[in-house]
Amino acid sequence: MIIDSHCHILPPSFKDRRAEIAQRDATFSELLSDSTARMASVEDLLVAMDNGGIDRAVVMGMGWTDFEIAREVNDYIIQAVSDHPDRLSGLCSVNPVWGEVAYSEGKRCLSAGLVGIGELHADTQGFDITDVEVMAPVMELARSEHMPVLVHSSEPVGHRYPGKGTTTPDKLYRFIQNYPGNAIICAHWGGGLPFYTLMPEVKEALKSVYFDSAASPFLYRPEVFSAVSDLAWAGKVMFASDFPLMEISRPLEQVKGAGLAPEAETALLFGNAAKLFGL
Repeated sequence: MIIDSHCHILPPSFKDRRAEIAQRDATFSELLSDSTARMASVEDLLVAMDNGGIDRAVVMGMGWTDFEIAREVNDYIIQAVSDHPDRLSGLCSVNPVWGEVAYSEGKRCLSAGLVGIGELHADTQGFDITDVEVMAPVMELARSEHMPVLVHSSEPVGHRYPGKGTTTPDKLYRFIQNYPGNAIICAHWGGGLPFYTLMPEVKEALKSVYFDSAASPFLYRPEVFSAVSDLAWAGKVMFASDFPLMEISRPLEQVKGAGLAPEAETALLFGNAAKLFGL
């Protein structure tokens, strides 16, 4: 079995409403305003999953800045999960700067069957991930519901790309230290944060942290999988494609070519996500 722990789906109408939504929402404008940027419906994802041999996917929107758009996408994800409970699990999207509104929307979505919160995009959503007061409502909800929070992460070095942002390992580390009781997923290999776990105090602080491999072929050579596993993180890394940014087959081929031990590969492709999301 294979679980893809990071896929994005949007209502089909968004393709025809691209200009409108880009004007209303800063994150959408940053990532998807270009007419060539790919969007996928739940039906598109299910076809891609079948073609790629993916048994289950964790679906999400993005870090919205417009509340009505966020609610529309959250409702779409709730319905998609309800329609395909054997194939899909979902995360709800909120913006921490909404405060109690973020808490109530997150509570509504989790009560409707979603299994976590994310993806949070600090740069476009306009918040500081290290600000305890701003992050408190969302993080308290996730902690009390025993649900993970997925955070967009970026590398402090290397090539530029749309949405790279400034949520780098130093900020992530402070954020994680602020919330030791929360399960946190750092997307995109945490911007390289796993490599700092060679420092004993960092490894201890990250004991409730998971990493996903979303968009890995755009970021690292295949050796990243074995390198992170060798740092004793084999039990905390989840396979992720970032579909529809790329076809699922490409990151899956990267995993298959990484030369992982069978038990590490099984944990990466299935076991770690199944444990975290209660699957």
